[in-house]
Amino acid sequence: MAEVEEGKGVAATVKSIWVYPIKSCEEFSLPQAPISPTGLGIPEIGFRWDRQWLVVNSKGRAYTQRNEPRLALVGVELPNEAFSEDWEPNKHSYLVIKAPSMDVLKVPLNEIKLKQWMVSQLWEWSGSAVDEGAAAAQWFSNYLGKPSRLVRFNDASEVRPVDPNYARGYRVMFSDQYPFLLLSQGSLNALNALLREPVPINRFRPNIVVDGCEPFMEDLWTEIRISKLRFQGVKLCSRCKVPTINQETAVARPELNETLMSFRSDKVLRPNMKQQQGRVYFGQNMVCIDSLTQGNTKIIKVGDPVFVLKMVSSAADAAA
Repeated sequence: MAEVEEGKGVAATVKSIWVYPIKSCEEFSLPQAPISPTGLGIPEIGFRWDRQWLVVNSKGRAYTQRNEPRLALVGVELPNEAFSEDWEPNKHSYLVIKAPSMDVLKVPLNEIKLKQWMVSQLWEWSGSAVDEGAAAAQWFSNYLGKPSRLVRFNDASEVRPVDPNYARGYRVMFSDQYPFLLLSQGSLNALNALLREPVPINRFRPNIVVDGCEPFMEDLWTEIRISKLRFQGVKLCSRCKVPTINQETAVARPELNETLMSFRSDKVLRPNMKQQQGRVYFGQNMVCIDSLTQGNTKIIKVGDPVFVLKMVSSAADAAA
């Protein structure tokens, strides 16, 4: 691993910050966001906004865009002040949910709910979650046309650790595997140059988008600093079918993954691997090293500088 001298210059800047309160539903951007061990959110008041909610079937199995692409059309709103470090929910605080041809659903954020619902086999994890009630269950059942419930991660009783082979001591809620996903605008531009129809960044559902670096430089970053916070790049992000789904229409087209396979597959990037698995990589999974320390609320902002502290020499040397 190559050590990079800190302070040799800004490698990139934060272009945008994205949060996805309900897994596989609509994203929204933020000018700044607090950092918690499980992702973007405010741990002191028990809300960690990124993938804190999940839609499940009657057996507790997760609905995601992989099996229910129409979730892409479900819009989500939180109070404007919800990302302020001194904010606390009150009786007027709601998670607002919208979808085509559906009435608006408002889920209270300050109610204490006692009913639990079991979530089974979310990336090999099973545990209890807080059930958001009959109205939310009926809304999603009507929208998807099958029995459904909306549940919230129960961080009072559950811990979902990340793979300790890559990052020991960190955890997530309903994210696929890691607290943060970082992408560069340069990487998206390089991909779009090969596509007949360019795609927006929301196809890849990142949390942090940076700009100003060469395409795919994020593959090499094993430790970076955003403003004053250190992040560890733990694993290249292997992609599923979700990037093929148009987030405005919920229609999937295979061209994107076919193009990625031509220059971002394990066969291309990691040719010396003994067992090729046919995976494609786009983006870097990350944890925030400083999120585990006590102290003042930790915040990243659009426009923050990104410094590279440690890096590998090629994607073949990166963990994947």
